[in-house]
Amino acid sequence: MRLLSNKSVVIWLFGLSVALLIWLLSIIPSQPLRPFNTMVFDTYQVLKPRPWGGSDVVVVDLDEESLKRVGQWPWPRNVVAELTQKLGDLGAAAIVFDMVFAEEDRTSPLKAIEGLTKAGARIQLPEKVDVLDNDAVLASVFKRYPVVTGFILSEDGTDIPPFPKAGTGQVGTVPSYFMKQGLRATRNLQTLDDAATGMGTFNFTTKDLRNNTTDQRDAVVRRVPLMQGGDGQFYPTLSVEALRVVQGAGGFKIKASDGSGELSGGKLTLVSLQVGALEIPTDANGALEIYHSQPEAKPVVSAKSVLFPNENNVSHEQLSAEIANHIVLIGTSAAGLLDLRATPLNPVVAGVTIHADILDQIITGTYISRPDYAQGLERVVAIVLTLLLLVFLPKLNATGDVALASVLIALVIFAGWFAFTNHQLLLSPIVPVLSLLAAYGAGVGADLLVTEKESKFVREAFSHYLSPAMVTRLAENPDALTLGGEDKELTLLFCDIRGFTSLSEGLDPTELTELLNDFLTPMTDALMKEGATIDKYMGDAIMAFWNAPIDQEDHRERAIRGLMAMRHELIKLNQKAKRPIEIGIGLNSGPCCVGNLGSTQRFNYSAIGDAVNVASRIEGLTKQYGLDNLLAAETLENIDDYAVLEIDRVGVVGRTEPLSVFTIVGDHNLRDNKQFQKLAEYHADMLDAYRSGDIEQAMVSMARAGRVSDELALETQFPSLLKLYALYGERFATFRETGVPSNWDGVYRSTSK
Repeated sequence: MRLLSNKSVVIWLFGLSVALLIWLLSIIPSQPLRPFNTMVFDTYQVLKPRPWGGSDVVVVDLDEESLKRVGQWPWPRNVVAELTQKLGDLGAAAIVFDMVFAEEDRTSPLKAIEGLTKAGARIQLPEKVDVLDNDAVLASVFKRYPVVTGFILSEDGTDIPPFPKAGTGQVGTVPSYFMKQGLRATRNLQTLDDAATGMGTFNFTTKDLRNNTTDQRDAVVRRVPLMQGGDGQFYPTLSVEALRVVQGAGGFKIKASDGSGELSGGKLTLVSLQVGALEIPTDANGALEIYHSQPEAKPVVSAKSVLFPNENNVSHEQLSAEIANHIVLIGTSAAGLLDLRATPLNPVVAGVTIHADILDQIITGTYISRPDYAQGLERVVAIVLTLLLLVFLPKLNATGDVALASVLIALVIFAGWFAFTNHQLLLSPIVPVLSLLAAYGAGVGADLLVTEKESKFVREAFSHYLSPAMVTRLAENPDALTLGGEDKELTLLFCDIRGFTSLSEGLDPTELTELLNDFLTPMTDALMKEGATIDKYMGDAIMAFWNAPIDQEDHRERAIRGLMAMRHELIKLNQKAKRPIEIGIGLNSGPCCVGNLGSTQRFNYSAIGDAVNVASRIEGLTKQYGLDNLLAAETLENIDDYAVLEIDRVGVVGRTEPLSVFTIVGDHNLRDNKQFQKLAEYHADMLDAYRSGDIEQAMVSMARAGRVSDELALETQFPSLLKLYALYGERFATFRETGVPSNWDGVYRSTSK
């Protein structure tokens, strides 16, 4: 309990500390998390763009086809006048220009005449020269129709901003930060602005006016200021000025928070802008969050179709249906005219289509907004969910921790998406998600630190008298430090050195220790690489098993690979050893009881059962048959990648049922060797004849197998079967002298362990 309590405290300290950093990042003025929020809000629009509302708004596009037909931009002003007149005659409710006519038209006939006069030519001018001045022609057309011109408001323009066409009233106190000083403009010719019914800015870039910081750090258009203040004047954006002209409204009305009853926390902000019958909600800076629709959703008419309808097979009725009583926005999608913008939905769109989106959004009343309480709500959610996570983190396992954190994160993301899709609110999951991830990461890290401390304690306490596998298991689960076992199928291995007693004669204790270490170390490494649990060392002998404490579905295959690796290591060891070492390895598979066995004072992780005893007996038989390995038939189940020979059917001491034992003499390469296949055939014939009592045939087959065995031994690393066939030769000789017993069942019964 003491360790668990400490773990909880450490997890809380680490988790809260890191989460606190996220909370602090969300409240500092520079708002470093804002780009992540913006990315989320952009994703919302990408996943669910605004459907076009079907308002009476249409774009007349000076597209590439129009430029090819009329000529490169800028067009002569008399052509623009013709376009304006045709739109006006078609019944346009307002004709809005998303462009600036800042310079005089150099293509005017009057300009050409002035140039010729200066050159000395005598030209008789008509009484009314306005018809020769394209700018005057355009201005005269502007006067006849509801035209809205645009200008760019900035701090580095070349002109004084034009005087607004309409006044702006106030409800409440407009914040001081809203009114800038020293603003300049890029504007139209005075005659054109004077002739227009309305004028508006087409600034897309917005700022956080309270902090004088850029609100949009990239080139993506996400919001637009509906009204800008400068030098005591209020300048509407192009879209809302068009709405004023269409409604015939005399002016605008700005509403501040203290005039709407929404003032809270002492912060004075803008709330909305009213134009005619429409009240448009804004953010604190007077900007509208644009809810974009796809470009292809907007109604667009080519300027070429308006100017030359006959060439495009467009009837007057078709044009009238598209233009009459519509707010007509004139702009360009031509790449060369540089009025291309980026939106959350598309990296390149015509700027004029964004104005269309703004108008359609306002007319249909489809708004998205980030409410004033959004940041506070996001922080509260982050704190509550983070505390909830930290409460359960020490109590759950790793899977539970991941599941809880994933559910909480998914819940936050879903809530943000639900708020957008159902209520058009921009609520970001970024702060809660980052807080949860930070707390989870720190909490898991703290848990690992404490767990490692516990594991280290267990390892140090028990590594001196428990097996390495058991130490690892106890480190992972200290509660397992109790007596008991479980029934599992294991594959068991016994191995010892042949003639160890005679081998050790003449060696002092130090030399004997070195010999054992030199032998046991590579043998153990070979087994451990195949995932074996080393049960114990018994002098020169090794006991190991597979499939416990960790489940291993391929435990038979692992054991055989371990056997082959031991044989390989022995070859390398004998190349350097002064005295060659021979070993015997026995393998068996079967049910065992495996677990912490012993007394309450001391126990060991080991296995007991009949399968263990059989494995030991099989290892003992290797010396008798002159082989370095023997395997029970149970171990070879579903194993066919090795060269295997059946050796005998043996009745071992202490067991009534006979055992079929086999030896592995090589890998799949030897298995596929034609000589080995011939050997295996002769060897099987020998055993069949022997078990049936046909000793003469058994001797013939053995002689054939012996010759092939000798050839293989010469050509490859095939282990010699000389001792095995010598043993069978003795049995055959005995049967020839005494005869085959009448009760012979083909089982050799061993009389020793």
